[in-house]
Amino acid sequence: MRQNIGVYTRFILCMLLPLAGYFVLRGTALDKSINAPHEHFYIVSLVSALSLMLAIAVGFVAISLRNIKISFLSLSYVSLTALFTLHGLSTPGFLMEHTGIAASAAQLSVMIAAVWLWLSSVSVDQPLIKWLADWQRFLLPGWSALLLVFCLVLWYHPNLTHYFHLKETAMRWIASVFIFLLNGWTVYRYMRTYLSSRFPLQLSIVYSSGWMIVAQVIIASGHSWHLSWWLYHFLLLASVIVMVMGIVSQYVSSKSITASIKLMFRANPRDWINTYMSTSVRELVMTTEARDSYTAGHNYRVALYALKLGEELSLTSAELRAIAQGGLVHDVGKLRIPDTILNKPGKLTPEERNIIEVHPVSGYDLCKRLGFMPEELSVIRSHHEKWDGSGYPDQLAGEQIPLLARVTAVADVYDALTSSRSYRKAMSHEAAMEIILKESGSHFDPSCVEAWERLVKEQPGFFEETIRNSPHLKLDKRHVR
Repeated sequence: MRQNIGVYTRFILCMLLPLAGYFVLRGTALDKSINAPHEHFYIVSLVSALSLMLAIAVGFVAISLRNIKISFLSLSYVSLTALFTLHGLSTPGFLMEHTGIAASAAQLSVMIAAVWLWLSSVSVDQPLIKWLADWQRFLLPGWSALLLVFCLVLWYHPNLTHYFHLKETAMRWIASVFIFLLNGWTVYRYMRTYLSSRFPLQLSIVYSSGWMIVAQVIIASGHSWHLSWWLYHFLLLASVIVMVMGIVSQYVSSKSITASIKLMFRANPRDWINTYMSTSVRELVMTTEARDSYTAGHNYRVALYALKLGEELSLTSAELRAIAQGGLVHDVGKLRIPDTILNKPGKLTPEERNIIEVHPVSGYDLCKRLGFMPEELSVIRSHHEKWDGSGYPDQLAGEQIPLLARVTAVADVYDALTSSRSYRKAMSHEAAMEIILKESGSHFDPSCVEAWERLVKEQPGFFEETIRNSPHLKLDKRHVR
């Protein structure tokens, strides 16, 4: 609780300090008019253009990571920086004389950015977000093209800015309320997520959204070219920088983008997993396994087996990427199960069994707030469903169960049977196969079992090696019994 209070206190101070500085400065003789169009034109245009390229790069990283929230963040800052580049280039007296574009572009940049930031805070299971996730690969190029057309239209027809009425006091404050509501909700949602996950990106978005609100207050009430007015330019730049720092801290590994692209075309499933195990996914896996010492390496092996089975079923490249991420975190909901139940050596009571069976929903609820795509979420939620409808948590049956979850179910059970647990020793490969074949058509999708049987016959050495030399994640030895 004390730690949470510290998080809130630091955030409030970081918002109030620039806001208080602005209002204090406005009321003094220090707030002199600094009419520096040359500096505004060159510095704002150059910095905004560089930030735009950075935001576009983030968009391509989001596609590689299969994270729709990162795509929304990219689109937010692409909007902010593209329109702010227009704001700089349209400084009167250089490339044009019209005075309306610069002011309108600055205001529009924050408004549009706020919409995409708000979308990034909405749960991935909402219909609109699921629809946008289906088009993730096209969002960045499509939206960038629309922004380019919009900027060109304004450039060649600057009088259109009169229709926005953004230079009028009433409209500026209406825009301010709009931005405050959207960004306020974004701050609230990401702060809650950060307090439960402690991932740096969530906190970065909290600060970035907050500084946008402060910048909007200055845009709406400031006097052009005064010293206090210049402050909002730095706040918007800080918004972009802190977001990029959060993404770098949470997601970027030592591998180059080129190396990652090469790995996408390799058949070795271990390479797939190492490619798509971002820092946040790795932390989730390690935290889960630190709670349940008997399943150390379980998540990794399930992803490994599921990838192999997916290749046997001729799944697409995108589906294989989804099954890698989903398999790695399929049991993350176990974080919310008490240790006394999770590591109980004896038989579970009906009440304890009910608690265990909530973990797919708990994991789903956590990961949908972290931006996992619908395909990964289906693995997390539905890997304990059964073909005959007797599974949990939703009692889905047959092809109602998402395909990737059906594939993962076979991999999950096989690894559970061939691993030592708190209540029994590991079975042999042959004994586990006997159970899986017997459960075809009741627990498992028959087509998945047929493919699994083919895989076992074709590559017996893979299973022997995986069971013998299970690749564990590097956990702190203090957490492993």
